Amino acid sequence: MSSGEEKLAVIIEDDADVRHLLKTVLTQSGFQTIMTTNGADGIDAVRTHRPILTTLDVSMPGMDGFAAAKRIREFSNTYIVMLTALADEIDVVQGLDSGADDYLLKPFRPRELRARIETMLRRPRERTGAGGTEERGTGVVPQAAPAPTALVAAAPEPVVLAPAPVHEPLHEPVHHVPQQRPAPGVVEAPPAPAPAVAATGTASPSSDGWLEHRGLRLNTGTRLTQVDGRGVELTRSEFDLLAALMSTGRRVRSKADLVLSLRGESYVTTYYVNDADKRAVEVHMANLRRKIGDSSSTPRFIETVRGVGYRLASDRDAA
Repeated sequence: MSSGEEKLAVIIEDDADVRHLLKTVLTQSGFQTIMTTNGADGIDAVRTHRPILTTLDVSMPGMDGFAAAKRIREFSNTYIVMLTALADEIDVVQGLDSGADDYLLKPFRPRELRARIETMLRRPRERTGAGGTEERGTGVVPQAAPAPTALVAAAPEPVVLAPAPVHEPLHEPVHHVPQQRPAPGVVEAPPAPAPAVAATGTASPSSDGWLEHRGLRLNTGTRLTQVDGRGVELTRSEFDLLAALMSTGRRVRSKADLVLSLRGESYVTTYYVNDADKRAVEVHMANLRRKIGDSSSTPRFIETVRGVGYRLASDRDAA
């Protein structure tokens, strides 16, 4: 988020108490808020006001949060935080697959919600216009229409606390991979054909910032991915997982390590990595493999180290 961009949030929540708690937490974090009570009006508010953040209740009458998230993702890159009492693995996976950036269980802790939002706002993200194609919602008009504002520093922690701490699943910050750039004024010729990786299986960076491994190419500057010259569309989490693995090659990355990498945290962190977080990594990894045409049983690109994590496959396996 650029320094001149206003901090605007849309709250989509049918429970009045939770809605006003979210308004309090977000206001104290420097956000202006627009409150809606159902999925259709929430979609309309996101399209109209283009918020940087959207909180989305899952269990709402009519259109549920999963359907609303998919509709929002058709036209907006707003950060989506799903809030729900549904804790089953299938619900977490469905929430992430619907386009959510994070998935928090109710009752949530305001301080942890703020910390997760602050982490999300550190991720680079292109903002899209409001030119979606789905129908606009009808009904309650969004409340508290915003006025332009400058960034506001985070206020002291909210005094409102929700009961029963609950650890939530994964959200997905950026893990930057160092790039090598050509010297100023030098026009480079197309690179000569060469093996994509060394014998150790470590992805080799080219002079224009691409990481390459067996025909799999990734550029963290442009966030583009190619397989054998064909462009591949990845989600942010899938791209960041692949970037993390390609930056470390044959060194095994544990699932907990990858959770922290996606969060943008270091190995020393105050966040707890639980089983739901690790399962979310497994889901993202399965989707990534499907998109790049890889197989867990006969890997060309990514190898599973059972009981530990993942690493790039070795050249010696590609006979």
